[in-house]
Amino acid sequence: MKVLLAKKVGMTQIFDANGARSGVTVLQVGPCIVTRLKSIEVDGYSAVQLGYGESKKLSKTQAGQLKLSGAKSTVLKEFKTTQTAEFTDDQEQPTELKVGDSLGVDIFKVGEKVVVSGISKGKGFAGTIKRHNFNTGPKTHGSHNYRAPGSIGAGYPQHVSKGMKMAGQMGHSKVTIKNQKIAIIDTENSLIAVVGSVPGPRRGIVVIKGAL
Repeated sequence: MKVLLAKKVGMTQIFDANGARSGVTVLQVGPCIVTRLKSIEVDGYSAVQLGYGESKKLSKTQAGQLKLSGAKSTVLKEFKTTQTAEFTDDQEQPTELKVGDSLGVDIFKVGEKVVVSGISKGKGFAGTIKRHNFNTGPKTHGSHNYRAPGSIGAGYPQHVSKGMKMAGQMGHSKVTIKNQKIAIIDTENSLIAVVGSVPGPRRGIVVIKGAL
């Protein structure tokens, strides 16, 4: 299972052997503790729950949730998995995760492609020009339609169709970037640097998955 939770540190730049410059985002990884394992027999589906961070004081609910793993995680994320088939004694069994196991940066390699997901920066309530790149109306000749959204539907049916591009909340939504290349892995400091930008603000939590 190649999934990690990380915290966005910030962006910097690196140079390769030919002097080409690349912008990279540095991510502070784990350790990610396996806090719970769900199975089809008990829960109806198969999943792994990972914890990230360390809280100074846990509530009773959090303490009960993390009792088996002994972790003090502040962030919990669940990832669905596929249960493996039964193996006979003469077959090599795959390595299975156990509650309390720790996952680190060593599960990835430099040059590997990953999928990074995070919550983008929230920008509040925005109009159609900023939110959807609408064009402005004419400023001259007494125009009153400079930043107005324009028509939002016909006379029939008498309602606004779903999906209409209008003013509203901008940002603060899940964004996924695929095929980002791992440029640097620092096992000593648990850091991963990926080429390109990563959604979210500094200190925001992101999910790193191995690309299929």
